[in-house]
Amino acid sequence: MTDAERDYSQTLFLPKTDFPMRAGLQQKEPEILGRWEKLGLYARLREDAKGRPKFVLHDGPPYANRDIHIGHALNKVLKDVVTRSHQMSGYDSNYVPGWDCHGLPIEWEVEAEYRAKGRNKDAVPIVEFRGECRAYAAKWLDVQRGQFKRLGIEGDWAHPYSTMDFAAEAQIARELMKFAKNGTLYRGSKPVMWSVVEKTALAEAEVEYEDFVSDTVWVKFPIEAGPQALLGAAVAIWTTTPWTLPANRAISYSSKISYGAYEVVDAPSDNWVKVGDRLVLADPLAIDVFRQARVTAYKRLHDVPARDLQGMQCRHPLKAFAGDYAFVVPLLDGDHVTADAGTGFVHTAPSHGREDFDIWMANARSLTARGIDTTIPYTVDGDGYFTDQAPGFAGKRVITDKGVKGDANDAVIKALVAAGTLLARGRLTHQVAHSWRSKKPVIYRNTPQWFIAMDKDIADDGGAIGERSDAVLRTAMPGDTLRARAFAAIAATRWVPTQGENRIAGMIESKPDWVISRQRAWGVPISVFVREKRDGSVEILDDARVNKRIADAFEQEGADAWYAAGARERFLGELGNADWQKVDDILDVWFDSGSTHAFVLEDPVHFPGLAGIRRKKDGGADTVVYLEGSDQHRGWFQSSLLESCGTRGSAPFDVVVTHGFTLDEQGRKMSKSLRNGVDPQDVIKQSGADILRLWVCATDYWDDQRIGPEILKTNVETYRKLRNTLRWMLGSLAHFRPADAVAHAAMPELERLMLDRLAEVDTLVRQAYANFDYKRIVAALNQLMTVDLSSFYFDIRKDALYCDPISSATRKACLTVLDHLFRATVTWLAPMLPFTAEEAWLARYPGADGSVHLQQFPDVPAAWRDAALAEKWRQVRQVRRVVTGALELTRADKKIGASLEAAPAIYIADPALLAALDGVDMGEVAITSGVELVRGEGPAGVFRLADVPGVAVEFRPAAGRKCARSWKILPTVGSDPDYPDVTPRDAQALREWDAMRRAAE
Repeated sequence: MTDAERDYSQTLFLPKTDFPMRAGLQQKEPEILGRWEKLGLYARLREDAKGRPKFVLHDGPPYANRDIHIGHALNKVLKDVVTRSHQMSGYDSNYVPGWDCHGLPIEWEVEAEYRAKGRNKDAVPIVEFRGECRAYAAKWLDVQRGQFKRLGIEGDWAHPYSTMDFAAEAQIARELMKFAKNGTLYRGSKPVMWSVVEKTALAEAEVEYEDFVSDTVWVKFPIEAGPQALLGAAVAIWTTTPWTLPANRAISYSSKISYGAYEVVDAPSDNWVKVGDRLVLADPLAIDVFRQARVTAYKRLHDVPARDLQGMQCRHPLKAFAGDYAFVVPLLDGDHVTADAGTGFVHTAPSHGREDFDIWMANARSLTARGIDTTIPYTVDGDGYFTDQAPGFAGKRVITDKGVKGDANDAVIKALVAAGTLLARGRLTHQVAHSWRSKKPVIYRNTPQWFIAMDKDIADDGGAIGERSDAVLRTAMPGDTLRARAFAAIAATRWVPTQGENRIAGMIESKPDWVISRQRAWGVPISVFVREKRDGSVEILDDARVNKRIADAFEQEGADAWYAAGARERFLGELGNADWQKVDDILDVWFDSGSTHAFVLEDPVHFPGLAGIRRKKDGGADTVVYLEGSDQHRGWFQSSLLESCGTRGSAPFDVVVTHGFTLDEQGRKMSKSLRNGVDPQDVIKQSGADILRLWVCATDYWDDQRIGPEILKTNVETYRKLRNTLRWMLGSLAHFRPADAVAHAAMPELERLMLDRLAEVDTLVRQAYANFDYKRIVAALNQLMTVDLSSFYFDIRKDALYCDPISSATRKACLTVLDHLFRATVTWLAPMLPFTAEEAWLARYPGADGSVHLQQFPDVPAAWRDAALAEKWRQVRQVRRVVTGALELTRADKKIGASLEAAPAIYIADPALLAALDGVDMGEVAITSGVELVRGEGPAGVFRLADVPGVAVEFRPAAGRKCARSWKILPTVGSDPDYPDVTPRDAQALREWDAMRRAAE
């Protein structure tokens, strides 16, 4: 065969790999999951990590209720990236997934099934109902477990935790007993947010604010006691809840607001406000009040200073309607009063508002001294009806069980009209609290509930629950309150992002006592016995024997034991004949989930992989991190903080990471009505889990993120480029022999430049993983792999890799660099793209027992950094940009078809830049058959780039013949008589190739 007939492509070192260009993740990912299962990857990770410092991401439990949504996917992928990256950074990073299995969402679903079957929940024994709730939760726990595993989440899926595990229920009960023992648990009467629809109290974390149309009224409270000049006048209030007026007990004002006495001069004859009426109002709001009351003329009589308001007493506006409202209404100075809207006075009903309750209780002692009864009435029952403690309105309904307004407002307004105390009425659309489950408005109502005190000094119980409390001297340190402990713990915690600290601190600062009771069936009971006191409070039984019986029973039988026949006598034992009563309320699920640290992180029996955690605060090296959405500053972060501070004196976490909410591409909240939701299962079916994971890692998750078809397309394109870079490296490394590896010092500049860049990115990646800043890693790897490598380094080195002789030092150095690049980039990608990284790793290092996830991030020598070299090549790349731009225009003009047909002249005006190019083969760098470097500005009309001054490129065609093997056009083609149609370099490559083939034969 003659040289002219020879197929030179067979002599090139072209890439060879089975790693496909098209990912096929939908099919490949389940195969990899199966391989991990067979490999026992989780157990292997634990075995490999023995003895390392622990970095434990404690899972915030999702509800075991229905399929996962995009928020779940974001949350779980972030957690997986945390655990995988820290495992590969030298930690034992163990992830135990968990589920919240109690509470109203599950109870509601079971009740819905009952209704569909025509069953009455109230007719079903509570233990049977609880059993169906347990079965429902178990079913969805298993469904969600499969969906989370499909996302590539690695963890102890065979042994997750759930709040309904018997051991968990027992520990939750023990945690409650600790609060009883330290004196902060109490039964009180307080206004709490109450859902009439759900018939239970709600925590702040369970409400959201939505638009609602409220009835508004302006009402006058006639002044009965005060300065002589004000007798016969009235204090005016404005409220959006007329139904709370029967519970009114005071009026709040602010000593920081200027008030005046006003007289009505003119008004329509049919007006509720009459000529001659005198009203006390905040000066900034007077004009608006009179406009609402249809007063056409009025005059200001005189100032009403705060000292005149202090001690003033008014008549209740309903006194003329029903004689039971004959009590006096005092005025109280309150910081919560503003002149932003209304009248400058706030109608105060301590039964129906937190601030109302707080100011009433803060003044209780002085009010009692004045002969005022401070008893807080129960005016509204759990079904939203007025009670007999709202005289004249019993049976009227504030809100129905469908969540709509009842007839209470109309009844109260009619009574005000009849009493002659209504000034005006209207309607207002504003945001009010709604249950996040039922989406219906909630009300504040006074109810007996169980609380944990935020500001009571915590007693030192002297020991753990289970010891005889009567032998303990219980003392309290002044100022050692739950709120104070929480503030200290917040300051000792690392918050990511940092604004999370201010957010949760603000919430703790304003948090009222923690209401922990719910009037439902499915949950851990408030497992204490109480005895009523004459003042309406209760004494909580503190008996170690009783407590132990309860905890032991829960451990063996679950919390259902509390509801079994004979439970009271069983647990009280020898105290059964005393007047102790069993509490049947259940714990708020936030208390359950807030206790998870106690029955997961501190339970070596059920979670041996987490045994022995010794955090830095205790003198150890271990770290516990919590990661959830920003709403959990008022939810799980807060309940965990308070539970642990109350029972252990410190937070259960060292680091708290927060993510935002997921919106659609237009920045709108996802909803069924808009049909703008993105189902993670659909994304996986269409593109694969790694695409969804790439979106998670590329987005700024600390803020709200957006997702939709176009955004996913962008991520698919990014993924394609990353994958192709891996594929090209794999193909080229098929020709690498470790024995041919070249030392760093012996490498050409371009290879050392790439290792400098690798070392630079290594520092960034390690810091970003440590800082949970994954978008920075995606951006850095995208820049490295698609710009620095694919578009620059690979582009330049393809000629040497494909065409150089097998003995070429440049080729060997390049393959050595590719080996370093591949190992680094694949391991860096592994926490974010675990399926793709595993596939690529096994393509390079096949074996039944291998996995990229068993690797550590490679040690990249800091000595590879070379700032001077990087600066030199920054200038080289700038010159290259100008050459590339000139060639693109020449190609567009059809003067050339490929860059190898050119041998341009490069004009360099700056002597320093020209010196920097000394020793650099710019023809190789620009992928041309040659260049000529010329000092000077260059002729007019040649190509320049405005942002690269002093560089000009003039197109010149390459001279010589085209090499049949490398396609370069050079005068030296044919100078080797044995290979007359190739360059001398290619001739040497062919000579070595032929010798290698003959040796193989």
